[in-house]
Amino acid sequence: MAEKKRLFLLDAYALIFRGYYALIKNPSINSKGMDTSAIMGFMNSLFDVIRREKPDHLAVCFDKDGSAERTELFPEYKAHRDETPDAIRIAVPWIQKILKAMHIPCIEVSGLEADDLIGTLAKQAEQQGYQVYMVTPDKDFGQLVSENIFMYRPARMGNGIEIWGIPEVQQRFGVERPEQVIDYLGMMGDTSDNIPGFPGVGEKTARKFIEEFGSLEGLLENTHQLKGKMRERIEENAELGRLSKKLATICVDCEVTFDERDYELSVPDSQKVQELFEELEFRRLKEQFVKLFSGEETTTPTQVSSTETARNQAREAGSGQFSLFGAEETQKVEAYSGRKTLKEVPHLYQTVTPGMGLTLFLQSLMGQPRVCFDTETTSLDPLEAELVGIAFSWEPHKGYYLPFPEGMEEAEKLLEQVRPFFESAEIEKVGQNLKYDIKVLHRYGVPVNGPLFDTMLAHYLINPDMRHNMDVLAETYLNYAPVPIAELIGKKGKNQLSMREVPVEEVTEYAVEDADITLQLADHFAPELKEAGTVGLFTDIEIPLLRVLAAMELEGINLDAGFLKELSRELEGDIASLEKKIYEQAGETFNIGSPKQLGEILFDKLKLVNKPKKTRTGQYSTAEDVLSDLARDHAIIRDVLEYRGLAKLKSTYVDALPLQVAPSTGRVHTDYMQTVAATGRLSSNNPNLQNIPIRTERGRQIRKAFIPRNADYKLLAADYSQIELRIIAALSEEDTMIESFLRGEDIHASTAARVFQVPLESVTREQRSNAKTVNFGIIYGVSAFGLSNQTNLSRTEAKELIDTYYETYPKLRSYIQRQIDFAREHGYVQTVLGRRRYLKDINGSNAVVRGAAERNAINAPIQGSAADIIKIAMIRIYEKLQEGNYRTKMLLQVHDELVFDVFQPELDAVSAMIRSEMENAYTLSVPLVVDIGVGNNWLEAH
Repeated sequence: MAEKKRLFLLDAYALIFRGYYALIKNPSINSKGMDTSAIMGFMNSLFDVIRREKPDHLAVCFDKDGSAERTELFPEYKAHRDETPDAIRIAVPWIQKILKAMHIPCIEVSGLEADDLIGTLAKQAEQQGYQVYMVTPDKDFGQLVSENIFMYRPARMGNGIEIWGIPEVQQRFGVERPEQVIDYLGMMGDTSDNIPGFPGVGEKTARKFIEEFGSLEGLLENTHQLKGKMRERIEENAELGRLSKKLATICVDCEVTFDERDYELSVPDSQKVQELFEELEFRRLKEQFVKLFSGEETTTPTQVSSTETARNQAREAGSGQFSLFGAEETQKVEAYSGRKTLKEVPHLYQTVTPGMGLTLFLQSLMGQPRVCFDTETTSLDPLEAELVGIAFSWEPHKGYYLPFPEGMEEAEKLLEQVRPFFESAEIEKVGQNLKYDIKVLHRYGVPVNGPLFDTMLAHYLINPDMRHNMDVLAETYLNYAPVPIAELIGKKGKNQLSMREVPVEEVTEYAVEDADITLQLADHFAPELKEAGTVGLFTDIEIPLLRVLAAMELEGINLDAGFLKELSRELEGDIASLEKKIYEQAGETFNIGSPKQLGEILFDKLKLVNKPKKTRTGQYSTAEDVLSDLARDHAIIRDVLEYRGLAKLKSTYVDALPLQVAPSTGRVHTDYMQTVAATGRLSSNNPNLQNIPIRTERGRQIRKAFIPRNADYKLLAADYSQIELRIIAALSEEDTMIESFLRGEDIHASTAARVFQVPLESVTREQRSNAKTVNFGIIYGVSAFGLSNQTNLSRTEAKELIDTYYETYPKLRSYIQRQIDFAREHGYVQTVLGRRRYLKDINGSNAVVRGAAERNAINAPIQGSAADIIKIAMIRIYEKLQEGNYRTKMLLQVHDELVFDVFQPELDAVSAMIRSEMENAYTLSVPLVVDIGVGNNWLEAH
């Protein structure tokens, strides 16, 4: 029997919305300020289906102007929905352009919803002998499922794709036949579509009614079998029920016809697709497209659900190279770029040779006012990296590459000849991520003096929400595609070459291109910095901080590996005893780390909850927030949460930190990134020292492992006290709050005294705690719902507390409104030093998205100002330590805290200097206060 052809019908808007909201916390913004998350999310879903399934036929269905018939029947149908987010409205024409270029049909008919188009096409194709897969996360499509029509629910949040055949629909809705899903939806309604259903009928009751009466009509004919209130409700709302069923019914006879030839997957207009991706700045999607449609991509077998029907009927995806369009059409798609490359652009890149060549090069180099340089090394780790060469450029499309010999001694001799350039205080040095180059050259004892211009930092200030690596910047701003490093050294893996093994002529072209492009980017960004009003921030904060961070990272911090080893043993014991307790309470052993097994124990076997929350795949949810809500009532859940916390602590920190000690120094060297957080805060990586948990006793113990250099030193921790609240008091000019700070009162107790109208000395611990939650919550736009979740207050009490808070601090409310108004007018907010946070959704039509932008309008200037102030303090302290020739070193920055290795004879002088520089870094109407602690480890000092 011949295998059936397969048609995939994609529910466009469902997938677009899903892609957009999946990236809502970290949206994809291109250089034009366009939110491309919705387009990217949809294209990822489309490519995933094509990659996994290699469909014969495929079409994408769009809603157009809503459902005329349903709105006529019930004007309130979908009327409660928020406006479509602007990013999605903008996305649809782009997606349709891409689909057109891919020769994939876009099906839309005015007055019809995608559900109806898909329903009609699915039934027509089934009649023509097709197997149909409706690609959508929308459960309503369950009503259309048959022997040959399936729901294909895309992968989400780590869960694989699901294919729902008849057995899955029966199980999910408690029905005998898929058509009964219409009765199920009619009875219980659908809040997302504003379908009313019967009042008081939920999922459980709808299932019961379908089991007893078979349909909504069957229920209405037998209401005499119901009792009391329920009978009353059903009889009174019979027409509402019938209407709801009509609204929930997907139409299968619309004015649309399945076109076998048009829907066949065919070779796309490759160049057009790639041009569109370039315009949108989709580098990875462009690469995926070429791999997928040229046959390079390896496919992944479908992760179908457990049903035999779906498993048997899903075609095996196979592996290795494949053709989407039949053997005769393989390899039709080739990589195309509208970007310029080294091949087309005239350039002169020269290798500097020993003797006269080097002499002439050095003379010319020293005569330049501004030079871009870029080191080529053997490693991405600057502590281990050896110089292979340095590229220089001071004129677009021209440059030089100076290769270095392999031996350290010979390399140092050559570097001595270039030392005057690096030491020159007059020549401006341009680079991309100069911190790396500074650290590499430090290993050879060569400082980098003079003014600096870092293109990565410049772009971060111009467009903080974008990526800042050189390839992206070159493609975006210069329409130029640099030579990929993989072309020289190969892809990652054991066969990858070292830069030393690449012929010098090839390295010259590659390395000088980087310096040349970086120089051109610097020319492009300098005027943009002026236009954005961030030159001062760049010159006075980010660039000087670059040197400070390089010094801190090179210094590293001493780690007590023996203490961590002992702590690991203790944690092992604690984890084992918790494991034993959990097994005893469960009555059996199981894998506590498996959410599936844990869910079955807690909710199937122990039945701790009547209606356990489930994930989208139907598995019991054992997420942190779900378990935390149940913890106070169940000892086993408290033990599971403690087990998880200790296991994470052990694997992420206790066992991992000793492995991150650098062999060359015996110390831990974190890497601070200036260009990650849009607020201006620094982030720490390899290891991430900013995430060490300090709320639990065991978490705090980790800090004990960080110790001074030796017995002559102590660790000193200097921490800004409540800096964000002080900033908000000063910026809002809230007199009452300012007075509390000026009097040196405990701000949370002071707030509690005012809000709860009790004397300061009578404030209870709970009142102070609630006031503290509101104080910090206001910065993040806390709602009554959010506050009640974080405290023991009911929602009503939380609302009263917030209202009273604003009455107590009226200027704070005005300030918040002023910030939102400023953002609406200008499209950004800024910190005390003029660092901008762009908020493109502040005037958006969708209330949820606009609300998030409004919260950022309040929060970004506060968080960003705190980040700016501590950066000023770091720069000034570093300069003072250098000028005074102190042996004390600054080691770490963690949020509002700085950690130092203090030479004991310098302790008094250095403590006073650190306090003074931190407290006077920026003058506000509220004093900045710094708490200082000293100890033999970080915990003692904190």
